[in-house]
Amino acid sequence: MSDQELTELIQKVSQEYFGKPFIHRAMFNSRLRTTGGRFHLNDRHIDINPRIYQEFGNQALIGVIKHELCHYHLYNDGLPAQHKDRSFKVLLKQVGGLRYSPIQSTVKSKTYHVYECSKCHTIYRRVKKINLRKYVCGKCHSKLKYLKDIKISA
Repeated sequence: MSDQELTELIQKVSQEYFGKPFIHRAMFNSRLRTTGGRFHLNDRHIDINPRIYQEFGNQALIGVIKHELCHYHLYNDGLPAQHKDRSFKVLLKQVGGLRYSPIQSTVKSKTYHVYECSKCHTIYRRVKKINLRKYVCGKCHSKLKYLKDIKISA
Protein backbone atom coordinates (compact mmCIF):
# COMPACT_ATOMS: atom_id res chain seq x y z
CA MET A 1 0.00 0.00 0.00
CA SER A 2 1.38 3.40 -0.97
CA ASP A 3 1.07 6.69 0.89
CA GLN A 4 -1.52 7.86 -1.63
CA GLU A 5 -3.65 4.73 -1.05
CA LEU A 6 -3.30 5.24 2.71
CA THR A 7 -4.50 8.84 2.41
CA GLU A 8 -7.49 7.70 0.34
CA LEU A 9 -8.32 5.00 2.91
CA ILE A 10 -8.17 7.55 5.73
CA GLN A 11 -10.42 9.91 3.75
CA LYS A 12 -12.92 7.10 3.24
CA VAL A 13 -12.86 6.04 6.93
CA SER A 14 -13.17 9.67 8.04
CA GLN A 15 -16.23 10.28 5.88
CA GLU A 16 -17.85 6.95 6.77
CA TYR A 17 -17.37 6.94 10.56
CA PHE A 18 -17.03 10.63 11.45
CA GLY A 19 -19.07 12.28 8.69
CA LYS A 20 -16.25 14.81 8.23
CA PRO A 21 -13.57 15.12 5.55
CA PHE A 22 -9.89 14.42 6.08
CA ILE A 23 -8.17 17.13 4.05
CA HIS A 24 -4.54 16.66 5.06
CA ARG A 25 -2.01 14.02 4.07
CA ALA A 26 -1.15 10.66 5.56
CA MET A 27 1.96 8.55 5.17
CA PHE A 28 3.67 5.44 6.43
CA ASN A 29 6.54 6.10 8.85
CA SER A 30 8.82 3.11 9.46
CA ARG A 31 10.63 4.94 12.28
CA LEU A 32 7.65 4.42 14.57
CA ARG A 33 8.55 1.45 16.78
CA THR A 34 5.86 0.66 19.35
CA THR A 35 3.14 3.11 18.40
CA GLY A 36 0.56 2.44 15.74
CA GLY A 37 0.29 5.98 14.47
CA ARG A 38 0.83 9.63 15.26
CA PHE A 39 -1.20 12.79 14.62
CA HIS A 40 0.99 15.88 14.17
CA LEU A 41 -0.52 19.07 15.56
CA ASN A 42 1.67 21.49 13.64
CA ASP A 43 0.64 20.53 10.10
CA ARG A 44 -2.13 18.04 10.98
CA HIS A 45 -0.81 15.12 8.98
CA ILE A 46 -0.99 11.52 10.21
CA ASP A 47 1.86 8.98 10.32
CA ILE A 48 1.02 5.27 10.41
CA ASN A 49 3.41 2.48 11.35
CA PRO A 50 3.67 0.17 8.30
CA ARG A 51 4.05 -2.86 10.60
CA ILE A 52 0.38 -2.47 11.57
CA TYR A 53 -0.70 -3.26 8.01
CA GLN A 54 2.03 -5.84 7.33
CA GLU A 55 1.74 -7.87 10.54
CA PHE A 56 -1.85 -7.34 11.71
CA GLY A 57 -3.83 -6.74 8.53
CA ASN A 58 -6.46 -4.34 7.30
CA GLN A 59 -8.76 -4.48 10.36
CA ALA A 60 -6.00 -3.39 12.76
CA LEU A 61 -4.97 -0.68 10.31
CA ILE A 62 -8.50 0.70 10.24
CA GLY A 63 -8.62 0.58 14.06
CA VAL A 64 -5.43 2.65 14.27
CA ILE A 65 -6.74 5.05 11.61
CA LYS A 66 -9.93 5.58 13.65
CA HIS A 67 -7.80 6.29 16.73
CA GLU A 68 -5.73 8.92 14.92
CA LEU A 69 -8.83 10.42 13.31
CA CYS A 70 -10.32 10.89 16.79
CA HIS A 71 -7.30 13.05 17.66
CA TYR A 72 -7.58 14.83 14.30
CA HIS A 73 -11.29 15.71 14.41
CA LEU A 74 -11.36 16.63 18.11
CA TYR A 75 -8.35 18.90 17.66
CA ASN A 76 -9.90 20.54 14.59
CA ASP A 77 -13.13 21.15 16.53
CA GLY A 78 -11.21 22.77 19.40
CA LEU A 79 -12.03 20.01 21.88
CA PRO A 80 -9.61 18.18 24.20
CA ALA A 81 -7.92 15.45 22.14
CA GLN A 82 -5.54 13.70 24.54
CA HIS A 83 -5.87 10.05 25.52
CA LYS A 84 -6.89 10.97 29.06
CA ASP A 85 -9.76 13.25 28.00
CA ARG A 86 -13.33 12.08 28.26
CA SER A 87 -14.27 13.46 24.84
CA PHE A 88 -11.53 11.36 23.23
CA LYS A 89 -12.55 8.18 25.04
CA VAL A 90 -16.24 8.63 24.18
CA LEU A 91 -15.58 9.32 20.49
CA LEU A 92 -13.13 6.42 20.22
CA LYS A 93 -15.72 4.06 21.68
CA GLN A 94 -18.42 5.37 19.33
CA VAL A 95 -16.39 4.72 16.18
CA GLY A 96 -14.81 1.47 17.44
CA GLY A 97 -11.16 2.47 17.18
CA LEU A 98 -8.25 0.75 18.90
CA ARG A 99 -7.32 2.16 22.30
CA TYR A 100 -3.82 0.63 22.26
CA SER A 101 -1.43 -0.38 19.52
CA PRO A 102 -1.19 -4.13 18.84
CA ILE A 103 2.60 -3.78 18.55
CA GLN A 104 4.36 -4.85 21.71
CA SER A 105 7.45 -3.11 23.02
CA THR A 106 10.73 -4.78 22.13
CA VAL A 107 12.27 -3.85 25.51
CA LYS A 108 11.17 -6.68 27.78
CA SER A 109 13.70 -6.86 30.59
CA LYS A 110 16.18 -4.80 32.54
CA THR A 111 19.45 -6.00 34.06
CA TYR A 112 20.26 -5.06 37.65
CA HIS A 113 23.56 -5.45 39.49
CA VAL A 114 23.14 -6.72 43.06
CA TYR A 115 25.53 -5.76 45.86
CA GLU A 116 25.60 -6.69 49.55
CA CYS A 117 27.20 -4.96 52.52
CA SER A 118 29.87 -7.17 54.10
CA LYS A 119 28.94 -6.04 57.64
CA CYS A 120 25.18 -5.35 57.92
CA HIS A 121 24.18 -7.46 54.86
CA THR A 122 22.01 -4.75 53.29
CA ILE A 123 21.18 -5.57 49.67
CA TYR A 124 21.56 -2.89 46.98
CA ARG A 125 20.19 -3.21 43.45
CA ARG A 126 21.54 -0.83 40.81
CA VAL A 127 21.08 -0.43 37.05
CA LYS A 128 24.65 0.80 36.56
CA LYS A 129 27.70 -0.93 37.94
CA ILE A 130 29.39 0.88 40.79
CA ASN A 131 33.05 1.20 41.72
CA LEU A 132 33.51 -0.98 44.82
CA ARG A 133 36.70 0.88 45.78
CA LYS A 134 34.86 4.19 45.84
CA TYR A 135 31.37 3.39 47.20
CA VAL A 136 30.46 1.95 50.60
CA CYS A 137 27.29 0.91 52.43
CA GLY A 138 24.97 3.83 53.12
CA LYS A 139 24.05 2.55 56.59
CA CYS A 140 27.27 1.36 58.21
CA HIS A 141 29.96 2.61 55.77
CA SER A 142 31.43 -0.87 55.30
CA LYS A 143 32.68 -2.33 52.03
CA LEU A 144 30.25 -3.67 49.46
CA LYS A 145 30.64 -6.94 47.60
CA TYR A 146 29.21 -7.86 44.23
CA LEU A 147 26.69 -10.71 44.29
CA LYS A 148 25.14 -11.21 40.84
CA ASP A 149 23.24 -9.72 37.90
CA ILE A 150 19.49 -10.27 37.70
CA LYS A 151 17.08 -9.67 34.83
CA ILE A 152 13.62 -8.36 35.61
CA SER A 153 10.85 -8.31 33.01
CA ALA A 154 9.32 -4.91 32.48
